[in-house]
Amino acid sequence: MSRVAAIDCGTNSIRLLIADAVDGQLCDVHREMRIVRLGQGVDATGRFALDALARTRAALVDYVALCATHGVDRIRMVATSAARDAGNRDVFFAMTADVLGGVLDGSVAEVITGAEEAELSFRGAVNELGSAAAPFVIVDLGGGSTEIVLGTDTVVASFSADIGCVRLTERCLHSDPPTAAEVAAARSVVRERLGGALCAVPVQQARTWVGVAGTMTTIAALAHNMTTYDSAAIHLSRVSMDRLLVVCDDVIGMSRAQRAALGPMHAGRADVIGGGAIVVEELAFALHERAGIDALTVSERDILDGIALSIAD
Repeated sequence: MSRVAAIDCGTNSIRLLIADAVDGQLCDVHREMRIVRLGQGVDATGRFALDALARTRAALVDYVALCATHGVDRIRMVATSAARDAGNRDVFFAMTADVLGGVLDGSVAEVITGAEEAELSFRGAVNELGSAAAPFVIVDLGGGSTEIVLGTDTVVASFSADIGCVRLTERCLHSDPPTAAEVAAARSVVRERLGGALCAVPVQQARTWVGVAGTMTTIAALAHNMTTYDSAAIHLSRVSMDRLLVVCDDVIGMSRAQRAALGPMHAGRADVIGGGAIVVEELAFALHERAGIDALTVSERDILDGIALSIAD
């Protein structure tokens, strides 16, 4: 048995998983998520904002302390879309080396490619899925990018689309609530970005659509009429396509205050989940048309679990 720590630093959130790894399976010791919005303004400026770096550092300091308390043997931190795009990312990596070095000498965050991100997301998501439902199309909808992966027990094809809930909101959805023209413009951007993904990934082969990450799981919680977020009840639950589209339409049309008042909604997600819901809807239309898929399965296991498994081997 080894005790590993995985840190996923995305455009919107930074997450920690400490787990014991035994025979290719993970037993959670501690899981935590904080919304730090590292990618704030990166789409427009091409650089990390200083206050976003400060928020990320504060969360990472706490995560490192937890790793030390729990006696972690190995640690891996990956950074995804925002870190691929930021011109001053050296500042970010210097900060992570300083903080992570406090628990394990030489540790530093690494930027992974969209293909690597897709591979890790797939590995984390399918680890608890039965092969009878394969092939799977796994969708990891993040703040800055959306990974679409097709596979059974291994990846057959993948694509990282340069669109996510934060990027789309900052680019198109400026009003509160968004105007019809803004929503139409956002849909146009999403269709253009997803077009490349749907050419590269033969989703028509898929039998099961699995959505991971916060936008997907929050929308599922709303579809299940949860008053508070229940991760155990969400994990591997299904949402029919009809119900999914109704909830997405509702979320897109709400004001930020209305979204924030919803029971399962994390406070840091309320301002960007409308953009995420547009991505979910466009994916739902495409997967129904191309593969006849009529439901979304959501998983609490995702890239974070894939990162942990990658150092547990």
